[in-house]
Amino acid sequence: MKLYPESAPVQLEFDKIRSLLHERCRTEYAREKAANLRIHTRKDIIDRELLQTHEYKQITQNAIYFPADYVLNLGRELRLLAIPGSMLVGEELVGIRKLAASLEKIFRWFDSERREAYPGLANVIAGTYYEKAIQEMIDEVIDDTGMVKDSASPELAQIRMSLYRRRQELRRVFDRIVTKLNKNGYLADIEESFMNGRRVIAVVAEQKRTIGGILHGESDSRRTAFIEPEETVELNNQVYELEADERKEVYRILKQLTQNLSAYAPLLQTYHAIVGEYDFIYAKAQLATALHAEFPVVHEKAHINLVNARHPLLLLYNERAGKSTIPMNLTLDEDRRILVISGPNAGGKTVTMKTVGLTQMMVQAGLLVPVHPSSTFGIFKQLLIHIGDTQSIEFELSTYSSHLMHMKSFMEVANGRTLFFIDELGSGSDPNLGGAFAEVILEELARKHAIGIVTTHYLNLKVMAGKTKGIVNGAMAFDEKKLMPLYKLHIGKPGSSYTFSIAERIGLDRRLIDRARSLVDNEHFQLDKLLNRTEQDLQVVEQKQKELDRLVRENQRLRKEMEQVMDKEKHRQQVELLKHQNMVTEERLAYLKDMERKLRQITLDWRKAENKNDVFKEMAALLFKQKDEQKVVSKKQKQLNAKYEELAGEIKVGDRVKMKKNLQVGEVLELRGKRAVVKIGQLPMQVDLNNLVLVKEKEEEE
Repeated sequence: MKLYPESAPVQLEFDKIRSLLHERCRTEYAREKAANLRIHTRKDIIDRELLQTHEYKQITQNAIYFPADYVLNLGRELRLLAIPGSMLVGEELVGIRKLAASLEKIFRWFDSERREAYPGLANVIAGTYYEKAIQEMIDEVIDDTGMVKDSASPELAQIRMSLYRRRQELRRVFDRIVTKLNKNGYLADIEESFMNGRRVIAVVAEQKRTIGGILHGESDSRRTAFIEPEETVELNNQVYELEADERKEVYRILKQLTQNLSAYAPLLQTYHAIVGEYDFIYAKAQLATALHAEFPVVHEKAHINLVNARHPLLLLYNERAGKSTIPMNLTLDEDRRILVISGPNAGGKTVTMKTVGLTQMMVQAGLLVPVHPSSTFGIFKQLLIHIGDTQSIEFELSTYSSHLMHMKSFMEVANGRTLFFIDELGSGSDPNLGGAFAEVILEELARKHAIGIVTTHYLNLKVMAGKTKGIVNGAMAFDEKKLMPLYKLHIGKPGSSYTFSIAERIGLDRRLIDRARSLVDNEHFQLDKLLNRTEQDLQVVEQKQKELDRLVRENQRLRKEMEQVMDKEKHRQQVELLKHQNMVTEERLAYLKDMERKLRQITLDWRKAENKNDVFKEMAALLFKQKDEQKVVSKKQKQLNAKYEELAGEIKVGDRVKMKKNLQVGEVLELRGKRAVVKIGQLPMQVDLNNLVLVKEKEEEE
């Protein structure tokens, strides 16, 4: 992205975001990348970096282990490895092995499922592979402490075995000499030491000529002499020669190993870049967590739609101070390209402007931002900014001259991919003349389809924004009763500067305030007063809207609770109805079984009985009882026929119907396909439409 002026990152405080990111990096690779954080203009790069940060943030929040915990700064070692004839020592080779082991863990971590779940992070290792020969070569030669193993070569094993034997022999001889001299009282307090790499005994200076051997030196006080006994001179010579042979063989082995590893120098450079890249993504994820940042939507076209956006640095500051940060909503698109923000000083105009600019730069740099995930960011090719006093002593420019110079540059380079920010457009000159130039500048920027935000106190710009296509007004809210800014942005109307209200707030003499009011043009004062009243009315409307939204939510909650209660009641009634129907069915079955049993008994009695009249009487009694029941049903039918008249037609809700089976009359409450809910008495029940007859109550005869 092209930035104008060069100090734009400092003015929008993007340099502070770089510093916060730099603090969270652990490797030199990541720190260098954070210090030179690029602002991209290609959508594929922006999407990839945002996705990688979002995925790493998810991993850390879900406490999933990711094998990128090695802090490896091996730039010097890898550069040395690529130089022919160079040699790496043990500790450096241990670092190379850790790098290869780290890549092995990363490749193992990305199984098929995780490659699908985290495609952004998996893309970092795309196009490369893990080479196990690197670790194997180093493990054959170097142990975990960086020492060359005895098994690195047969020659080294033979040398170290001979060296071990000579040292053991030297130790036995030396111990015997020390014991003998100690009995004679010739030794000093420290008894023995090493001088010039050779083992010597410490004797009192008076006895140094008594002991045969080589004098290697004396102490500073001249009281102790360091002598190599003549019995150990040959053994020391042999040990010294073997140690030199060991160094030569170790040197040869390390040089050969370095030469073998140099074939993998490009691959190891790639490994080192991968570890650094993951550390850089880790730092971005840590910063996103601290900022409560989210993954927004990115589109190719130039537009901005911020939902619940907060200034990143202000958010961190307020969290440390225990304060809340007021979010903002803002949309700049084809229809609303330029936003003119007005309102009181210290009301949040510049913070709003910087919030938009800083979050846009962060998104195009691949950083998550503190907005709602539904927020949308376009891609801009250049960002122009003009904030604060820009007078130049070097070029003998006044504030307004410098202001016009910047505006000239803006108008020359602006296009449909330009995002600009101008603080106090037209300031530094006569209000009428400066306001006229400000209108011309806004018209030109709008004509070139640039997108941006302008802050102003000029009345003519507020009026212009209300009637010019593509330019809209915005106002920072102000509580006139408490005389305090609310730091809320309202789109669609201009704001008052609250000049006199702020003067009252700071305690300026009332007499001076009234005098200033009398000097102001009456129409201008009335318009400012109207803006004040409109803004206060808008705040009242917002409060009522919030209360209405709360009541609507409460109503929806109560409605859901009522529906749940009604569903439970309907379920209970259906259960009761089924119980009642089951009870009737059980009684009917019991009756039929009893009748069957009695008829069988009568049949048996008929066959056995000599007097058939008794059996006839028993059968007549049974059938007579059944006829009585039929008479009861018939009587009930006659009563209903006398009271109700059957009708033909379609059954509808609210009609009175009669049940054919149990001869009960009720009211239809609801139709459910081929069934109807009928209220009989106080109990609603579901009945098949085939079992219902439409009736109406007969009129009583006079």
